[in-house]
Parts: sequence; C-alpha cells; structure tokens
Amino acid sequence: MSSAESAAPEVLVLVGPMGAGKTSVGRRVARTAGWRFVDTDKAIVREHGSIPAIFAEHGEDRFREWEREQVAEAIAGGGVISLGGGAVLSEDTRVLLRTVPVVMLTVSPEAVAERISGTDRPLLHGEEDPVQRWTRIFAERRALYEEVADARFDTSRVPMSRVADQIVEWMRGRA
Repeated sequence: MSSAESAAPEVLVLVGPMGAGKTSVGRRVARTAGWRFVDTDKAIVREHGSIPAIFAEHGEDRFREWEREQVAEAIAGGGVISLGGGAVLSEDTRVLLRTVPVVMLTVSPEAVAERISGTDRPLLHGEEDPVQRWTRIFAERRALYEEVADARFDTSRVPMSRVADQIVEWMRGRA
C-alpha cells in the first residue's frame, strides 16, 4: 500500500444474502489480515435491541435508517465489515460502497436451507416456506449486491475457512 493510501483506514466490506456466511467469513478474514471486524447487524442489536424487536416496535424503515448510520460509521472506522442482507437497499449505502472494496458472498438455496433453519430472521417469517422466501428476497436484491461488488465468492460447498483464504488472496492481489 502506498503512503498516500495509508492515511485512509483499510476497509473490506462483505455483502450478500442472509445465510451466505458474511459473519463467519468476515471474522476469519479480519483475523488473518490483522484488522478489526464489525458486523453491522450485531452493532445495531447492541445499541437498539434485537432485530425482531426493532421490526416489531419500530418497523423496517427505522431499522434501515439505523443500518445506514451503522454502515457509514463502520466504513469510516475501517476493518472487515459484514453488512446485513438488506443494507444494499439504501442508495446512500450503495454510493458509499462504491468507494471501498466490496466482496459479494453467494450461497445456493440448497445450502442456505440448513443455515437458516431455526433462526429468528424477521424477513423469513410468514406463510411462505423460509427457503422460498429467502430465494425471492435474494432474487430481488441480487442486482444491488452485484452493482457494488468488486469480487464474488460462493460459500455453498466450500468451507468458510477456504472462502476466507480466497478473499485474503484476492485482497493481496489488489495491493
């Protein structure tokens, strides 16, 4: 990294659908790189309570507002940052993401079925089968993930540790 670039914090952002492994992979990448790790959903929970409770008490719009604030704060502070699946819905967030390296994690519906079973994700509640709902939500957001992504890695059949290694190799190739 050049001295001009070293003034800005080192940042890598992970985007993708629920259950793609953004938190697991992000922690591993941060550990390998020696950077801090931030999961924006977990930061929101620390400040405002559980995500299901936020959705129930304040609604999705308020959650998305807090999410935009948390993403901007995390990027300003640097590190490996895992975004919630819906963070890319905000145009302000997408504009910000165009200024930093972004990795999109993908996962197949078959692989995600096991990962999301028994979770308390508000957007997967309802009459529809959770995997069908996940598939629909991913289809609705996929173009937004791709719009901001500089690289894509699939986590469906690869150990999270190997995906993290692949991302670290990709980061080193950019330096």
